[in-house]
Amino acid sequence: MNDIPRTDTVRNDAVRNDAVRTDTVGSTLVVTIDRPRARNAVNAEVARGIAAAVDRLECGPGLRVGVLTGADGTFCAGMDLKAAARGEQVSVPGKGFAGLVEARTAKPLIAAVEGHALGGGFELALACDLVVAAEGARFALPEVRRGLIAGGGGVVRLPRRIPHHLAMELLLTGCTVTAERARDLGLVNRLVPDGRALPAALELAGDIAANAPLALAAVKRTVQRADGTPEAEAFAAQADEIGALLRSADFAEGVRAFAEKRAPQWSGR
Repeated sequence: MNDIPRTDTVRNDAVRNDAVRTDTVGSTLVVTIDRPRARNAVNAEVARGIAAAVDRLECGPGLRVGVLTGADGTFCAGMDLKAAARGEQVSVPGKGFAGLVEARTAKPLIAAVEGHALGGGFELALACDLVVAAEGARFALPEVRRGLIAGGGGVVRLPRRIPHHLAMELLLTGCTVTAERARDLGLVNRLVPDGRALPAALELAGDIAANAPLALAAVKRTVQRADGTPEAEAFAAQADEIGALLRSADFAEGVRAFAEKRAPQWSGR
């Protein structure tokens, strides 16, 4: 089960709707798609809920990392076809499908995958910066079997994440791959026993959150800008980021903490 550990560090948030639940664990925002009867498929309510959670993560000064997961042992079965047939909007302006796949986020996002990540569910995982998967997780982009393409980022992102021919096999066949195979392809950072994806993702989030928030955001911006950008332009953009970091209070604190052999106290300034 993807239950969030009930400890003093967990707080249920008021920002939620019936289909998406948010909880804070320390400095991590856990976003849970909560439609288990529909295998956590994305309808309009899910899209709006994820978009609102992304905004909360980005604007929350005490939040450093986001974790996206699904309720009751399933990550996400993709777009809710029945909802789409009713005319529901499963995209959010400026953020794309499910309120996330086209969003530009400054803070790191981790997908904690149990069970199926199919179609748009796989694309949600691809929209995250890191992926923790349970051994029983399964990934697929089966849109071609329905006369469509993986338009929520699958066709765009997958060939950038893994070798071209391997990406084309998944996109053209719509076949399902195991979590172990996904790890071997480089799509999964950590493979854990079933039921442990969320705890492992929270552990990874803690490792990330211990670092300077300005530097974390700078890493994301630099990586995003470097994608498809000529090398010289990428290095110029990186130089601007480094210059800003060198002038920051966090950099000065990091140097002092190193010299004093203590943990740094980041201010985000």
